[in-house]
Amino acid sequence: MNYNIRGENIEVTPAIRDYLEKKIAKLDRYFTESPDASVNVNLKVYPDKKSKVEVTIPMPNLVLRAEEANEDMYAGIDLITDKLERQIRKHKTKVNRKFREKANVREYAPIFTEVDQHEEEEDLEVVRTKSFDLKPMDSEEAILQMNMLGHNFYVFTNAETNRTNVVYKRKDGRYGLIEAQ
Repeated sequence: MNYNIRGENIEVTPAIRDYLEKKIAKLDRYFTESPDASVNVNLKVYPDKKSKVEVTIPMPNLVLRAEEANEDMYAGIDLITDKLERQIRKHKTKVNRKFREKANVREYAPIFTEVDQHEEEEDLEVVRTKSFDLKPMDSEEAILQMNMLGHNFYVFTNAETNRTNVVYKRKDGRYGLIEAQ
């Protein structure tokens, strides 16, 4: 894996770089062959001495991404590694379940090592289904509707484009908009 490590308000020391590369390299055990992926890492330190670690690993058919804010940057890196491992195990389990009846799982998931059947078996069953009409509105009205319902996202039809959009509340308290193409 190729590492692209950037620091904002912090100098990326060789110790931080080595620790990060060592921790992320442990993810190799989940792959049959070492993935040819670029690991993008952003390290930020805020004035209140809190640090934030963001890791993105784009791969074919899968993007691994995690972020963690912590007082201790090394603890944040440890938590990021745990999150990425959970994402990989969850994806492997999903692929295994989806293609269990088919002839060969390796045909569909050649980059992963064999999935242990007892490894983090999460229930991916849909337990509730909702149906509703998408009312045409603008994004501001959708945000008001979302807040009125107390949800952290809201699906609506954009009145200007007549396409399905989603507004969502971000961790920083602001709002985001997802537009379907």
